[in-house]
Amino acid sequence: MRLRPMRSACAVLALCLTTAAGSAQAAIFNAETFVLENGMEVVVIPNHRSPVVSHQVWYRVGSADEPPGKTGIAHLLEHLMFKGTDKVPAGAYSRLVARNGGRDNAFTAFDYTGYYVNVAKDRLELAMTLEADRMVNLRLAEKDVLTERDVVLEERRSRTDNNPSALLNEQVRAALYLNHPYHNPVIGWASEVGSLSRADAEAFYHRWYAPNNAILVVAGDITAAELKPLAEKHYGAIPARTLPERVRNAEPPQVAARRVELRDARVRQPSWSRSYHAPSYNRDPDGLAYALQVLSEVVGGGATSQIYRSLVVDKELASSAGAWYDPTAIDTSTFGVYVSPRPGVEIAEVERAMEAEVAAILEKGVAPEEIERAKRRLQASAVYARDSLYTGANVLGTGVTTGQSVADIEAWPERIAAVTAGQVAQAARKVLDEKASVTGVLLPDGDKEGRS
Repeated sequence: MRLRPMRSACAVLALCLTTAAGSAQAAIFNAETFVLENGMEVVVIPNHRSPVVSHQVWYRVGSADEPPGKTGIAHLLEHLMFKGTDKVPAGAYSRLVARNGGRDNAFTAFDYTGYYVNVAKDRLELAMTLEADRMVNLRLAEKDVLTERDVVLEERRSRTDNNPSALLNEQVRAALYLNHPYHNPVIGWASEVGSLSRADAEAFYHRWYAPNNAILVVAGDITAAELKPLAEKHYGAIPARTLPERVRNAEPPQVAARRVELRDARVRQPSWSRSYHAPSYNRDPDGLAYALQVLSEVVGGGATSQIYRSLVVDKELASSAGAWYDPTAIDTSTFGVYVSPRPGVEIAEVERAMEAEVAAILEKGVAPEEIERAKRRLQASAVYARDSLYTGANVLGTGVTTGQSVADIEAWPERIAAVTAGQVAQAARKVLDEKASVTGVLLPDGDKEGRS
């Protein structure tokens, strides 16, 4: 089976920013919803530009729900879901989809796991038949589990262990989350992945994979009225099951800044970053998530952003600089800033320059005109919201599985428009606290420079 890409929190954020804005002038997604009698939620995003649909099933379970010592089991099960049922032998799922002109794949994240098929509308029922079958009838052979476990280990070697930047990011996250399961990589730690068994996969599958723990999202040339009888036929017949509580360790208060340095001979471009704990849409007691999105856009959202202009254009210290923020998470999230020095510029120099930028934001705030421009840029992305069926479905799937309602997602542009300069300043003061941060530094092996 081919390697299946995982969708990171930052990638999801990128999709969210470029498409959830689509609800700007009166609900661009125009999503329709209903719930089957067994508790399965259904979201329909009508788009009649072409006779195709994106059929997606999202489960409310991800790597943060794994048992202790079993990191990587959510992602391994994602792979194993393609290993077949009594009706559909191993490998036949993707062959059937391809034979009918479709494309399928899957993804695992901290808070959810998803499976999708993009296919012509007249082949939608095939996708539903296949997905409903493996929701309850997965059959795992020992040899398939061992083979796929090796595939995952190779995926980890190629994407993380052989990539210094990915290794550093993994170590920074592990340092940022002291006790919460977001501490662990989605793909799992190699030492634990290598011991995962068929029994582990089957236990995880039977524990979490049920219609009342799933959301069906269909985007494309269809309406809720058309989809509902098909959903009832294929998914509605599957009995609901008693689901376990999603218990996660609480993260303790952050009281000390941490620093992670990785030196590797493979590094060609040094980099510096700082990650801060931040609220998510779902954990936002002070109502700062939308202000943080605007802050991220103002200070680091591209070539016109404050940090880029200062460090790359004006001071000519950096080759790149910016910020990121991911609001889509069940629990707390992350706000970060980053910079890569130009050749001949030391990491210590760009670190001091970035810290000065952050200090200026905390002291002076952000100019109201910069905030208004950032809000317009975010909302302008609504133009592209309907260009991709997959993107619209991804935004709704990500949002609903991490605690938002469809109404919340459709209201995104209005909430961005309502952000004030005072809220942006409040968000910066709340989040940009060095003692609640982890600094990551990537350097070539043998480079002795550091912070001075």
